[in-house]
Amino acid sequence: MTDWIDIGTLADIPQRGARTVQIAGEKEIAVFRTGDDQVFALVNECPHKQGPLSQGIVHGHSVACPLHNWNIALKTGEAQGNDEGCTPTIAVRQEGDRILIARPAALKAAA
Repeated sequence: MTDWIDIGTLADIPQRGARTVQIAGEKEIAVFRTGDDQVFALVNECPHKQGPLSQGIVHGHSVACPLHNWNIALKTGEAQGNDEGCTPTIAVRQEGDRILIARPAALKAAA
């Protein structure tokens, strides 16, 4: 059973942008909202040089790392094109206008 954390409303995340969530003892999480209002969550580190993905530009269902412009797929966390690497994803769900993310510790226990 997944332990869900309510992090706010869809309106709290800028369209084509991100906000960050810090959970004690875990890496910072970036929560992204696309232009079509889909929501994704990734650990807030590019797999290349750990750039803060939350500060990148969201285009379609990808985000460009602000350090070296690597494109990361929001759904899978995988680097796109010729780049290689993967950022861990965090499960997200919506209940009405509320956004919930899976507690990372719950994900580790399930693995």
